[in-house]
Amino acid sequence: MQGALFSRPGKNIQGFTSQDFSPVKEAFIDNFKQRGELGAACSIYHRGKKVVDLWGGYRNPKTREPWEENTIVQVFSTTKGMTLLVLAKLHSEGLLDYNEKVATYWPEFARNGKDQITVEQLVTHKAGLVLLGRQIMSSELNNHRDLSRILENVTPMWQPGKKHGYHSASIGLYIQQLVLRIDRMGRTVGQYFTEEITQPLKVDFHIGLPRDFDRQRFATIKKIKLFNAIFNLGKPPRGLVWQMIRRNSLMNQSFSTIVSDVQDPLQELQYENPSGGGAGSARALAKVYGILAKGGDDLDISPETLAFISKFTAPPEDGIFDEVMKWESLGSSGGFAKPDAQFRFSNDSAFGFVGSGGSFAFADPQNQIGYAYVTNKMDFYGMNDPREVALREAMYQCVAKLKKKEIQNPRRVLKYSS
Repeated sequence: MQGALFSRPGKNIQGFTSQDFSPVKEAFIDNFKQRGELGAACSIYHRGKKVVDLWGGYRNPKTREPWEENTIVQVFSTTKGMTLLVLAKLHSEGLLDYNEKVATYWPEFARNGKDQITVEQLVTHKAGLVLLGRQIMSSELNNHRDLSRILENVTPMWQPGKKHGYHSASIGLYIQQLVLRIDRMGRTVGQYFTEEITQPLKVDFHIGLPRDFDRQRFATIKKIKLFNAIFNLGKPPRGLVWQMIRRNSLMNQSFSTIVSDVQDPLQELQYENPSGGGAGSARALAKVYGILAKGGDDLDISPETLAFISKFTAPPEDGIFDEVMKWESLGSSGGFAKPDAQFRFSNDSAFGFVGSGGSFAFADPQNQIGYAYVTNKMDFYGMNDPREVALREAMYQCVAKLKKKEIQNPRRVLKYSS
């Protein structure tokens, strides 16, 4: 079963697919032909083997420089999945208990009614800590002492555990403070990720870019223009649309908690933003989630940790309506996103995170799938982006065909080229 290297003129589409997953390649090509893709990459691991590794288009929309094999891109909230993985590893090390109070690890956190908030309530967005009282500049993100004081003085917006609402920007800042206090070496989220995940696995993902990072490897983001957004208001769920329109909505206030005060995007990403400042390749994300989908052994994730982070969280007292996003949703007990009514991306075993503009990565333990899609052309969907959906649906069609073949021929052994 041989894979194929290929290239299409004009869009610089390159990469590898195993024969059984070749329809994903066609969907990837169709994204450029039919869905306005600019630059993107998609990678899939199945049963521990890389079966899809595609990239193409332009990494820079102005200069038309091609997206190359080692190109990386900011993935916004898809970063949260990698940040939550740091907590999962600390749990596996016996240093963190999701059911313990945050104040046990961080006593000053208890101020202003936060003394009973558990780690699980925090990471599943039930703590009511959506806003911080003021905006945080990008250049402040590495000033952990001052940020600690700001976070400690926040008062919950609702009784913790009673409601929930997406802590879009604040969640990573709180996790950062937890990791600094729990890790035996006092490392930040980014440092821990680099030393415990990036380097051992040799994956290309960063929460805090190195200062000497090669600028030529970085994809430039093409952001959504207001004019285009107005004509795309029917794409997201209606509740979310109204939150976007209202300038002072809780969602818009939350999304603008962290504000850039540097012009150079690479310089901005040198400051650790565990909520949305991660940058990397689809290959890295798919490999990490592929390991989790197979049981987490290569990440030293314990079976107990994996079971916890993949199960659905207990609903808040007032139900699963998200006070920020204005829809019904519920993540996993470890904070990862789970399939729900708004985003039914896989079976109930799956968990991952989606990023603003279209990027998405997740693990599917039931099918032993690690999947990732990244792009530098932001769209208005957030989730269920047609480009990403086309790739994911093609992947699952391939998985279904493989299962059918294996039922018909139980002795069939899959062999993938890497």
